Amino acid sequence: MRFIQLKCVFLLFAAIPVFSQNSQEQLSLEPYWRQALGGEVLSLPSYQAQSAVVALDGGNIRAYSTSGTPMWSFFSGGRISPYITRSREGTSYFARTNGTLFAINRAGRELWRRSLGGPLSAKVITGWDSRLFVPVNGKIYCYTASGNLLWTKSAESQFSVAPKLDREGGIIYALDNNEVFRLDHFGNANVWKLNNTPAVLLSMESADSGNTTAGTLKQKIIVIYTDGSMEILGYDEDWFLSEKIDVHSAVLPRLPSAPLAAACMGNNIAVTMSDGRVALISLDEKRVIWTGDTHIRELMNNRVSIESDAEMIFDERGIYIMSKNGATGFIHDGRRLWFMSLQNTAAIPAFGNDGVLYSGGKDWILYAYKIEDRILPERNDIYGPVPEGTYGMGRPRIINKFDIPLTEQETRARLNQISIGINTGRIGDNEPEWTSFLLTISAGQHPLQIRLEAMNLIGMIGSHETIPWLINIFTNDREPVIKAAAANAIGCIGVDPKGIAIQAFFFSIINSSIRDDQVLTAIATATGALCRFSGPPLSETGIKILLMISERHQPSVARRQAERELATLR
Repeated sequence: MRFIQLKCVFLLFAAIPVFSQNSQEQLSLEPYWRQALGGEVLSLPSYQAQSAVVALDGGNIRAYSTSGTPMWSFFSGGRISPYITRSREGTSYFARTNGTLFAINRAGRELWRRSLGGPLSAKVITGWDSRLFVPVNGKIYCYTASGNLLWTKSAESQFSVAPKLDREGGIIYALDNNEVFRLDHFGNANVWKLNNTPAVLLSMESADSGNTTAGTLKQKIIVIYTDGSMEILGYDEDWFLSEKIDVHSAVLPRLPSAPLAAACMGNNIAVTMSDGRVALISLDEKRVIWTGDTHIRELMNNRVSIESDAEMIFDERGIYIMSKNGATGFIHDGRRLWFMSLQNTAAIPAFGNDGVLYSGGKDWILYAYKIEDRILPERNDIYGPVPEGTYGMGRPRIINKFDIPLTEQETRARLNQISIGINTGRIGDNEPEWTSFLLTISAGQHPLQIRLEAMNLIGMIGSHETIPWLINIFTNDREPVIKAAAANAIGCIGVDPKGIAIQAFFFSIINSSIRDDQVLTAIATATGALCRFSGPPLSETGIKILLMISERHQPSVARRQAERELATLR
């Protein structure tokens, strides 16, 4: 039976349409713009916040606008690992080879640095609430956007498939002992031991995700092996159960060549193969829909030596394949839109949402090629794409009333336990329970000092999902010291991606509803922190707030703090 299934799969692959693409001419474009870098590019450029950032072998990070204007340069003081990540706010995360992790804001200023104890082994991954998953050989660190350690997960082997964000806001990766891990945002793990070597991991939404029970995966995790076979992990629907424990496998086609890269959208998977072809696979139909020749295939046919690594994008515009040798674009039905070859590239190029291909050359020049006029449609807030979901940290969870300590002594003991966990970087899967407890305490009828401590700890846990809760306290509580604590907690979180905290501060100033010097000082401190992290357009309103607090009629202590914050933004 197994032989018959595989034979049918082969026939399905042989019968798929292969589009004639000889009519597409290779693009031969003059660069849209070019800029001298002063060093060789280490990794693919990172595009976000209407700009591109590149890491150079001399230890520099450089940023350029989409029109090619140099924006800023940052020198790290040492050699850099070949990975750079940008958050949707435009913050750049990278590390020196000695293991020092940097956070640099969109204006090129250092926000913080942390020692990892070793070099990065892959890119930093940003979660839905701006938390960071930081891969170092043998470990995954999880930090808040403001640099507080939430948890650490150790691994027994090195990464064979680099971590990537999954459909539930966690990460998936593989180790060289053939174990596949899925870590959620609290560090809880699902583990699958495989018999074969995985080459690619993908996360796809489950059709019945709305009906899954707590503790089960709400996604399909797809493994594509080095031999081209495919498997679905942790998913039990109408698939047959394989001989491997806890692994569910679907009758999926075997690719005729090893995979280089893959991307997915909906229930379709696009795979670039080592033979230079791209294939579109439908999970609904369990077959390959079409294949097409990429620039890699064209170069192979011309007997050009090619690189073995590739990156892919699969979005509403189409399917895009990038390698050091060039790039290719397809629309969803398999027709090739364009392809181009690149020479002397130092890293895989990046294709931006604006249709511009950014490529760093070995000649120390960054090139930008305007290839498409189509812009990727996205659901944005003021700082780029809205995350796919939330972690549910913004409100207290429904809990048994007996879970809330009944005495002040018990409450203080719980706060002390949470404080120790935060200060030692051991929050982990306590985060939902602790955050729910702190939110409840911060808004309840508790002694003043206890409420202040709760809000301080909320800020240190650092999820920006709690900002609306803190804004509600800031806006509606009548006690000035509580208002100040809410503002300080927001500043400690450091990010305000929707701009709602800055707007609340702004309206409290222009309506003259805030006159207390302690509250004004806290607003100035928090506003400065948010502006340093996110920059414009949020900082445009933030600077107005600071200018108003620095006026002569304001309390002297608040005025001096506003002036100090303004000085850091110049």
